[in-house]
Amino acid sequence: MNGYQEIKEFIFNKLKKSNNIDIKLEIENAQKVLNVPEMDLNVFGISDISLGDADWQRMQEELETQFNVKMEQGILIKGKEQQNRDTTWWTGKAQQENESYYWGRYREHLKDSLPPEVVKTINDDTDSVMNNIENPTIENFDRRGMVVGHVQSGKTGNYAGLICKAADVGYKFIVVIAGGINNLRDQTQARLNESFIGKDGGAQIGVGKGDAKNDKLPISLTTKEKDFNKQDADRNAQGLNFEVIKTPVILVIKKNIHSLKNVIDWLDKQYPNKVENHAMLMIDDESDYASIDTSKAENEPTAINKGLRKILAKFNKSIYVAYTATPYANIFIDHQSGHEEYEDDLFPRDFIYALSAPDNYFGAREIFLDNDRKYLVSIDDYQDIIPAKHKKDFDLPSIPKSLYEAMRVFFLNIAIRYLRGQNKHNSMLIHATRFTAVHQKLAFRVSQYLEQIQKEVNVYGRLPNANQQSSLIQCLEHTLNTKYSDLDFSWQEVLLSLCNIVNTVVYREVHQQTSVKLEYRNDVVTNAIVVGGTSLSRGYTLEGLSVSYFLRSTVFYDTLMQMGRWFGYREGYQDLCKVYMPETMIDNFGHIIDATEDLFADFKKMSDKNMTPKDFGLAVKSHPDSILQVTARNKQRNVTEFMHSMCLDGRSKETSWLSSKSEHIQSNLLTLEKTINQLQNYSQFEKIGNNYLWREVDKQQIIDFLSNFKVYQNDAYGISSRMPINFIKEYAEDIKTNWDVALYSGGGKNEKIANIEFKREQRKVRLNNDCIEIQNRQVSTGTSESISLDRQTRKELGSNRKQVREKIEKPLLRLHILETQESERLSAFGVSFPSKIISNTQNIKLKINTVYQQQLLDFLQYEEQSDD
Repeated sequence: MNGYQEIKEFIFNKLKKSNNIDIKLEIENAQKVLNVPEMDLNVFGISDISLGDADWQRMQEELETQFNVKMEQGILIKGKEQQNRDTTWWTGKAQQENESYYWGRYREHLKDSLPPEVVKTINDDTDSVMNNIENPTIENFDRRGMVVGHVQSGKTGNYAGLICKAADVGYKFIVVIAGGINNLRDQTQARLNESFIGKDGGAQIGVGKGDAKNDKLPISLTTKEKDFNKQDADRNAQGLNFEVIKTPVILVIKKNIHSLKNVIDWLDKQYPNKVENHAMLMIDDESDYASIDTSKAENEPTAINKGLRKILAKFNKSIYVAYTATPYANIFIDHQSGHEEYEDDLFPRDFIYALSAPDNYFGAREIFLDNDRKYLVSIDDYQDIIPAKHKKDFDLPSIPKSLYEAMRVFFLNIAIRYLRGQNKHNSMLIHATRFTAVHQKLAFRVSQYLEQIQKEVNVYGRLPNANQQSSLIQCLEHTLNTKYSDLDFSWQEVLLSLCNIVNTVVYREVHQQTSVKLEYRNDVVTNAIVVGGTSLSRGYTLEGLSVSYFLRSTVFYDTLMQMGRWFGYREGYQDLCKVYMPETMIDNFGHIIDATEDLFADFKKMSDKNMTPKDFGLAVKSHPDSILQVTARNKQRNVTEFMHSMCLDGRSKETSWLSSKSEHIQSNLLTLEKTINQLQNYSQFEKIGNNYLWREVDKQQIIDFLSNFKVYQNDAYGISSRMPINFIKEYAEDIKTNWDVALYSGGGKNEKIANIEFKREQRKVRLNNDCIEIQNRQVSTGTSESISLDRQTRKELGSNRKQVREKIEKPLLRLHILETQESERLSAFGVSFPSKIISNTQNIKLKINTVYQQQLLDFLQYEEQSDD
């Protein structure tokens, strides 16, 4: 499609300079100009143009996603001491007294690619973080903070802004710890060359174009090609001394023992004693990875943790800011842990700042909590081919049919984007193993199919009856018809486009033994099928990612979320994105998102109440969905047995998984019926719509019900099935309160228990090994929890379940008789706990025993067997 991208960029640049953004008007103006006879198209950088009405409409929609974007400012919580410090020093005074050289040119650079509102929010967010680091003119300081963003949402762009402002105000030494692998360090260095340094080799780039004052040029002791080493540093530093230099020094280093030791040795050589008068800023990117001290309390800290702390301890004025999308590991750091030589551990004692994502961010909620599941493809054909537990010498006999389909989707996506005028990088991710040798075998199988597609399309693609000549082209057409329901283009248009791009598709391996590097150049489009694992799991951006094939699993929330490279920004092609993964992984991601959103709702409340990072840490640890994380991390610290404290206040738990054993199904139905009969004997019910409510029920009836109901558990504590029944029983026994009980009526077959007439609730389920899984993990509907509130309050709160739990006075037992799509009769229940977010007085404690820990350890040991 000639001219689409060039015309769009022309309009984009005009809008960028406008104070009154009117996208429709600018498009109409461009159309008028293009309709002028004998118009010189070279003005737009094109030789001819062919845009139809659908193209102009799509261009308008794409520009709207760029300019009509909202982004809220983040949320801050501060430590007790921090609350008593001057936390307006930057915005209140220093900002006005210093030249905004580095930030000013970075802000202009951001305007080339980001909507005005997003640029403003980055400015506001980095101002808030600046206020909470420290004024470098203060005599001595040591601050620990953390910034929490979303996976692939632009954290690098945020800390680049922080670095620019810190440099403007006089921070002399800036260390960026950029992940544990070369490709991530290289990528981070390249981005900071663009956003802060302004040079790459001898060439001016990014912020340096047209504004590269030599007397302001940052001194970079690392390059895009090389991590830190003492010899290069000595050469680049040219006798560097913080006393005489006027520009900041920056290092972008790998999170690696050798890199850290090189920095420490070099600093010791330059400054045998502490650096007294000059401030340093350390940015720890992906700070939940490898930075955490997992040694026994009485031992030396782990090597990387010790290295980070030694660099910080070298300076009298030091700031440590952790950046992460998954703060679990950082929050679990012992806030009281210290060391005579290495000083405090890295717990963010002074502040935590939670960034918001722009509303055009393609995040976990859009993918995994969408009831239509339009981006998800559930797969179950891989177990016999690539079993979940395999060794590094596993011989890969073939690849699953679902992977062949995913590759076809990727080829079609490139062709469709080409038709849309989006001649940009495209990537597909295949993450199926943790072993390099298996990656290599998988890449070989992938290359065979890639070459087959290229050969068939080259030979038959331009023939009028191509799908009759080639069964593979027939498969491509079938894939198009089944995966793309609302496409603007016909099969013939897509096939012709495929003929034009098919030979540009390559495969690349990303692991420790990679021979051909994955590269996204500025002068040519890369279309790559990327096979890799750990090396792609933390911070590395795959450009134009539209198809992911994902089989890896882990018990850790943070690791699992970081593996999700499919989050980010998908301007103009979000509708083409597909994520192929097993159903259990889809469910795990959905659950993690629920838990994380729950925690950050608490975070906002804590901010409003001036609570501290320590308080937030306690809330995370006691959250019902954190027990697996706490258990696993305690095992890493060699704790053999510990008491786990769980806060159920303000939470909801449901039996989203039910036992598939027929005796359990019948027993549970009888238990529910018996409970309703008892309620009828001892309490009066209220009719709320078609549902029934009993108030002030003695807690002994609840305890009996919980004890008799056969909850599905594949571990001793109900952790994996997310129904921590032992903790709920403990709550019912310990907390002195009566309960409310509700029975719900749906749209299924009639039921009658005692004199209670109602209808079953219809739910879709699927059989998952030895359990029945309720679709979307939702036993109850959005308004079910508000049944005990008055009519007006129910109306006001609607389906805001978290707010409902803030209003209810009593814990609520919710009873359900379900009817499946096969008309099977099941019983289920849920519990809503009244919200007392700010109080930890009602935490429920149970001892986690060695048997469960050993089961978990076995899984962790397998997880750690990787070499990629």
